[in-house]
Order: sequence, then C-alpha cells, then structure tokens
Amino acid sequence: MMTELLKQKLKQLPEKPGVYIMKDASDKIIYVGKARILKNRVRQYFQSNRNHPAKVVAMVKRIDNFEIIITNSELEALILECNLIKKHHPRYNISLKDDKSYPYLKLTVQEMYPRLFLTHHLEKDGAKYFGPYTNIKAVRETLGVLRKIFPLRTCKQMQVRRPCLEYYIGRCLAPCQEKISPEVYGEMVQAILLFLSGKSDSLAEKLHAEMQKAAKEMDFEKAARLRDQWQAVQIIVEKQKIALQDEGNRDIVGLARSEENTCIQIFYVRHGKMTGRSHFFLQNTEGETDVAVLQSFLGQYYNTALSYPAEILLPVILPDKVLLEAWLRHQSGKKVELFYPQKGMKRELVAMAEMNAKRYLIDIEERSMAKEQAGRMAVLELQKYLQLPNPPKRIECFDISHIQGSETVASMVVFVEGRPLKRAYRHFKIQSTEGKPDDFLSMREVVYRRYVKHALTDCPDLIVIDGGKGQLGSALEIIRGAGLDSLPVVGLAKQFEYIFVEGKSDPVILPRDSKALFLVQQVRDEAHRFAITYHRKLRGKRNLTSILDHIEGIGPKRRQALWQYFGNLEKIKAANIEELAAAPRMNIKVATAVYNFFAAHRK
Repeated sequence: MMTELLKQKLKQLPEKPGVYIMKDASDKIIYVGKARILKNRVRQYFQSNRNHPAKVVAMVKRIDNFEIIITNSELEALILECNLIKKHHPRYNISLKDDKSYPYLKLTVQEMYPRLFLTHHLEKDGAKYFGPYTNIKAVRETLGVLRKIFPLRTCKQMQVRRPCLEYYIGRCLAPCQEKISPEVYGEMVQAILLFLSGKSDSLAEKLHAEMQKAAKEMDFEKAARLRDQWQAVQIIVEKQKIALQDEGNRDIVGLARSEENTCIQIFYVRHGKMTGRSHFFLQNTEGETDVAVLQSFLGQYYNTALSYPAEILLPVILPDKVLLEAWLRHQSGKKVELFYPQKGMKRELVAMAEMNAKRYLIDIEERSMAKEQAGRMAVLELQKYLQLPNPPKRIECFDISHIQGSETVASMVVFVEGRPLKRAYRHFKIQSTEGKPDDFLSMREVVYRRYVKHALTDCPDLIVIDGGKGQLGSALEIIRGAGLDSLPVVGLAKQFEYIFVEGKSDPVILPRDSKALFLVQQVRDEAHRFAITYHRKLRGKRNLTSILDHIEGIGPKRRQALWQYFGNLEKIKAANIEELAAAPRMNIKVATAVYNFFAAHRK
C-alpha cells in the first residue's frame, strides 16, 4: 500500500531529466534508474501493475521511499546512473556477475625496468592495464608465452646481491645486476605493448627487420635472439583469425538467454584481427527485454573499460543509440559508434558471437546440472553410511582457529544439497577462551551461540564438528541440553576423515572412492578455509594497531580509516605521502609522519 509520503512526492516530481533512487524500509538502495522526464518515468512504477514484470512488482512492494537527482541532460543522467549502480550494486538492477573478479594484465611502464603480471586491482599508478580477461587459463598461457619471448623481470625487489634462479635458467636478463641496459630492456617493453594492443603482425615485421639489421652488423647473438622472438610471434599471428578486410578496431557483442541465465560474449577485433574474447553473466534479467539487458550491460562494462574500439557491433537495435554513443564519447574521449549489422561479414561476426554465447551458456548449465546431481547422490550416500533418518540436505560444519589461544575464532559453513551456500556462512570471535587455547570450550561457545542463544532458524539436517570425540562431546552437551535431541551431530577427525557418531565407540570409515567422502572433505576444507581467513584478518588488524600506535597523530579513528582505505599493512607501508593524505580523516602532516615512520624502518 502506497504511503502518504510517496503520494505527496509523486505529485511533486519535475518534468526534467535525472536519476531516481528507490529505497526500502531500512533506507537501503534497491534500484537506480535514469529518466528523460522524471515525472513520467517514476509514476509508471506505481500505476496498475498488470503490465509490469514479476521483478518490478516485487520491487515496488518493497519501495518505502525514493529520491531524485535532477540533471541538465539525459546524458548527465546516464553518467550518474552508471556511477551509482557501480557504487551501490542495487538488488533489482541488472548486474554483471562477479565482474570485480576478472583479472587484468598489468605492465608497470612507470618503472625503469617494467614487470608484466596478473592483477585483480586497477590503480591510478601510471601502469598500463589490459583486460579484463574472463578465461584465466588463456591469459596465463598468454603471460607464459610473453615471458618466454620477452624475459622481463618478475621479482618486486631490485636491491639484491646476486641474480635469482630466473636469470640462470634464461627467463630473466637480470636488470637488478645491470646486465641489460634500460634502452634494450625498453625495446622488449615496447614489443609487448604492440602485442597486447593487438598489433602482433606489426610486431612480427619489426622483429624481422631488426633481426636482419643485426645480422648485417654481424651481431649474431642479438640476431639469434630476435629470430627466436620473431618465430614465436609468427606462430601467434598465424593462429589469429582475419576478421575483416580493413584494419578497424571493433567489439562484437553476442547475447544468449535461457529461462534462468543470461550470457554475453564479446569478440575483440584489433587492427582487423581477432585478438581475444570474453564472456559475462548477468543477474536480475528476468522479465527484461533484450534491449534493456544489452543497454544495461554496455553501461556497466564500458563504465570501467581500459580501451574503447571505434565500433561496437550489436545483435539488436537500441532506441537509445544516440545517447549511448554520446556517453561512450564522454567516457573514451573519442568517437565510438554502435552498429546493428543486418547482412554481410559484420552480420556473420555478430551471429558467431551469439552462437558462442549460446554454446557457453549451454555448457555452463549442463555442468551446473551435473554438479547438482552429484551433490544429491553424495547426500544420499552420506545418509546411508551414517544411518541417518533423513537425507542431510542442509549440513552445517564448525571449525576453530587460533594461534596459542590468541585471536580465537570459529567458522560455520553451510552446504545445501551437497553444494556450498556462501550467503549462510558465519564467523564468530570466541570470547570465552581469549589468551588460553581450549578448543573444547570454544566449540561449546560457538554451538551455544548458534543453536541456543538465538532463535533457531533454518535448522540443519546434520551438524559436523571438525575434531575428534572431545570436540563432539563438547558440542553435544550444549545441543542436547537445549532440547535438540533428534538433531544428528557427528565429529570429523583431523586425519583420515574418520567420522565419530554419538553413542558409538568406533568411527565410521567412508569408502575412499565414495561421493560421500568427497562431500565430507569439501565441507571440512571449506570450514577450515573460512576460519583461517577470518583469523588472519583479525591478526592483521591487531598487528596494524600495535604498529600504528607508535606514530604521532594516529588514534583509533585514523587507524581504522587507514585500515578500511588501504586494506592491509603492506599497502600502507608502500603508499606515498599524497596517497596517505587521500585517506579519510588524514592530512598532509599526519601522512608525512606515517610515511617517515615506515621509511625509517626500511633503512
């Protein structure tokens, strides 16, 4: 039911372009949209919902309030919409799935002797970034090939007494020992830039010309090295598919959808050759048109792109084509055109991208179904071997982590139908054993907090305690004391995956080739990983606290601000004064004190 506040705000909407921000009762942003005329667009949500998709109906029911931001033009509204979606990740907006996790190749051209490596973080540090890449295996192979052809340094530290093993096996030219001049090293860097920019044929020609020149000058060692590089690049050039007869730069977009998933495939054509491809999955696309899906994808993908082609070939006509082209020009600083080819080679390329997107979507869904089937079989096997009354569809597993009683934590991981349900994971900071190691008491505390202290929701079918009979006994004392008499609880020994069952002296030994054993191992390893990760985080915060407390001007609030801004101590140590000053609550004076403190300790 619409509140009086919403009714009043709807009456006051202006007939201007802008962005609208929908919020729920907890003031959380659940949707961000742009409008050419705010009055017309926002009111549509609250009119008859007969023509609304199910997702919109569900969203409108949760709207408790909304805000608007008026802009001077629809282009400004689009820019603001993209930035707000990137910042807040609203629940009901179409979103790129796991777009943050895609790696990039980073070439540190700001250094005298640059390095080339994979990274997941984009920084304004003067380096060149290439990507993102969704096929991690392919990009690792590319990195391996480039390192063989052009042996750049891989180590971070240049101040060393002697070359490392990489030099002696021919994978580095030891710039740390000045065994190669900056000029010669720079030639390799320029060659890599040509390659990663899609100009592999130009690189091959350049290497061939330099090889012939070196041979004429009777510098046969250099000529042999250039010959090997030229031959390696030639192999890559021959593998690349000639996409078009001209030398244009294009991104070719294909779209495929099923009842549950949406996949977009992009082929990258640089200088007339196919240089790579990426695939992306999108969430919250139910009930959305292909046009809406594609426009949302373009806004999110090219909002953080590192390079822009001259043309983007699309599988559908976009009504906001002119607006999107203006936004792309704003983003890239150059003209970028959107095309919907209907015939010829360009149409064939779009069809090929669509076919590959559909094939990838089918493969992913088939693999997902196979995993689900394997998970269900493992659950049924586990029921049989443990003689449980019901299949353990929901398994909760607990593990304890500490170092000699310091920063003791516990983890709870959840598996449903044999697969991890990560949103249900929980971690606990143990309070009863701080300073003294006692896994039994720690286990009592964590199961008490999970099953007794708070109302029990999502009751598991099986509880797994990572530990032997002692930990199992500690957990059972609390769980049975709470009246949960029929809830199956087992202990998993640290070695050999022996399972201890209540009331039995001998453990259950699962067959070594059973799916049930594989599931138990998965559950145990995930609980251990989750506990260790949390323990390391707390230990890192404690170490940061103890070190920063020695710096004048750093108190609890600035210490916390530095931690949240940089993420770990190593990044704080590596930051310069300007970067430190950019953190919240910091200024130049305190940033200088922090920088000087770590600089003095480096000497």
